[in-house]
Amino acid sequence: MHSSSETEPAHDRPAAARINARAGAPGSAAGAGGGRAGARPLPIRRVTAATAIYNRLYDDIVALRLAPGTALQEKRIAEEFGVSRTPVREALLRLSEGGLVDIFPQSATVVSRVPVAAIPEAVVVRKALETVTVEALAAKADGADIAELDAIIARQAKFAALGDTSAFHEEDEAFHEAIARLAGFPGIWTLLKTVKVQIDRARRLALPALGRMDQIVGEHGTIRNAIAAHDVSAAREAMLHHLSAVIPDVAELSARHPDYFC
Repeated sequence: MHSSSETEPAHDRPAAARINARAGAPGSAAGAGGGRAGARPLPIRRVTAATAIYNRLYDDIVALRLAPGTALQEKRIAEEFGVSRTPVREALLRLSEGGLVDIFPQSATVVSRVPVAAIPEAVVVRKALETVTVEALAAKADGADIAELDAIIARQAKFAALGDTSAFHEEDEAFHEAIARLAGFPGIWTLLKTVKVQIDRARRLALPALGRMDQIVGEHGTIRNAIAAHDVSAAREAMLHHLSAVIPDVAELSARHPDYFC
């Protein structure tokens, strides 16, 4: 099997080329050198076919557009992306390593169920790292930082009112990412994205099923207020309370959706 770092076969290049064009590769509108004169050019990041397939499937699995137990057919995925089966297998293997896909050799490949036992540990990691970021931001936040958090919370409230769980989840991610970035620790959020993937799958069920959206907006507001007041202790406690809400959600959700959890 080819690794994703090797040169792609000629028949795999069209899909990757289209993706690279959208990402701003040479020859595309995005990569044609626009912007103010003298600006530092953005780095070009090429996307292989395997990575593009991985990203699409990852997003669909986490968003539950591909529900646990859904069969994933190599041939159908390859046809959709216009590639051979090789990059599809690479993407599926990577998803399997991340606990999102179960591969049964000579049988089937299916979206994995959410492992209940893995969630408490992931929550512990989130608490340990996100208390660091929220404390750091509470100690140094300025008006611009608070304005950014306010804008995110306002968008969340709007999407909660509309019942748009997908857009709401994106803003939820943006809130926590912003705290880490504004605190000076963007790498912590990058790390957490891999740690919390099973939490995210469970939370997608929790948002509509348990009416959590309005509650989350309120919890984010409490965190924001503690940061704005430069109350490090209150910010820490507000974040811990917010993250602890995941555990009882999972217990109820697994009872409601037994086929989604293991």
